Amino acid sequence: MKKEDLYIVDELLSQIKITSNPKNKPVTISGSVNDLSCIGVGTDAAVFQYVQEPSYAFKLYADDKKGKIQTEAKVYKELKGSPYFSKCYGAFDRYLVLSYETGITLYDCLLQGIHIPPQVIQDVEDARRYAKKMNLNPRDIHLKNILLQNGRAKVIDVSEYLKPGNDHRWDHLKKAYDEYYHLVDGKAIPIWLLETIQRWYNQRQHSSIEDFIKDVLKLKVFWK
Repeated sequence: MKKEDLYIVDELLSQIKITSNPKNKPVTISGSVNDLSCIGVGTDAAVFQYVQEPSYAFKLYADDKKGKIQTEAKVYKELKGSPYFSKCYGAFDRYLVLSYETGITLYDCLLQGIHIPPQVIQDVEDARRYAKKMNLNPRDIHLKNILLQNGRAKVIDVSEYLKPGNDHRWDHLKKAYDEYYHLVDGKAIPIWLLETIQRWYNQRQHSSIEDFIKDVLKLKVFWK
């Protein structure tokens, strides 16, 4: 990216404020600029695209989350440009410069009834295996962090790969795909249903994933 364009983007981003919210809710965005479009919102940051340089994405963090910028940049450095992941081109005080990745999230695939091929699941498995080989801990992998890109998977958020522990999110998603995806393949799932499942999953404490899935399947009687 040309330095003069980066200076322009830096000035544009300075006109936008990102505020984090409690209970792991998405950030709030204050301000807008004509030449920037918001292409993603997370719990720590929002991602923008500059119209003059559409091949880049700018991940702008909330002020109280800026400590994560260098951490995430370090993860990208350890990944060494692996094709399974987006790429990082620079880390600054408030934002990261990343590769813009085309495609649709697996979450939106479920909303729209777009088929998710088995190759996508295998790609994520391979991506996790590669990250572990690089001494990273691939976690926080969920439907909104994976893009369907020309029939393959692209993982777009690596911010928690230096944290310890296994959150089992991907293990549970893979199990649900392997055993139950055929029941909904090609069907558009109502957003209320996906949001309910997500809320239940985040609130569940002692139930096994098998019992959780059984409870989810009961919701099908309300959805045709």
